[in-house]
Amino acid sequence: MAEPLPMLSLLETRVLGTLVEKQRTVPDTYPLSVNALVAGCNQKTSRNPVIEARESDVVQAIDVLKGLWLVNEISGSRVSRFEHRLEKILAIPTQASALLTVLMLRGPQTAGELRLNCERLHRFADISSVEAFLEELASREAGALVVELPRLPGSRENRWAHLLSGQPEIETAAPTKSPHPVGQEVEELKARVAALEAEMVDLRRRLGAIGA
Repeated sequence: MAEPLPMLSLLETRVLGTLVEKQRTVPDTYPLSVNALVAGCNQKTSRNPVIEARESDVVQAIDVLKGLWLVNEISGSRVSRFEHRLEKILAIPTQASALLTVLMLRGPQTAGELRLNCERLHRFADISSVEAFLEELASREAGALVVELPRLPGSRENRWAHLLSGQPEIETAAPTKSPHPVGQEVEELKARVAALEAEMVDLRRRLGAIGA
């Protein structure tokens, strides 16, 4: 049975996502040591945002994840190593955990972007299969794990975000400023009318002088 939705920090989701990613991409080095986790969290590629986490911060994040049963420490080695328990604790299949992992590591993405970025974790046949798993994660009885974000102006597809850190901030496009605001146009018209009135007064004065 799935556990209630945990509320994780950015670093905690980064640690969890890194464990899932490395399990599937470099299984020979998995489970991961603390040093390997720090390096994975601080990668410059396939990460958004890029962070500079200290070892002490990563250790603290591991402790939180262990308390939620999302991470397990492997004993019997001189160096402590850690493995994730994401699928078991959240009761989701590997296809869904691949999508969740990429969202944790790279931030909000469209279904098309997720299919491409999940290639090394799970190869989805098409975008429809990605969308089907996203819908399952969004309608999960134990609590939604992803949410579809409002489409940004000019975008062709909606993006998705994970909910392991709570509701994401909704990005909105800044309102486009009119090059000629209404108030400015009114002031310009008033100035032109005043100038025309002044010209009319001057013209009448001149005509009166000629007829005198």
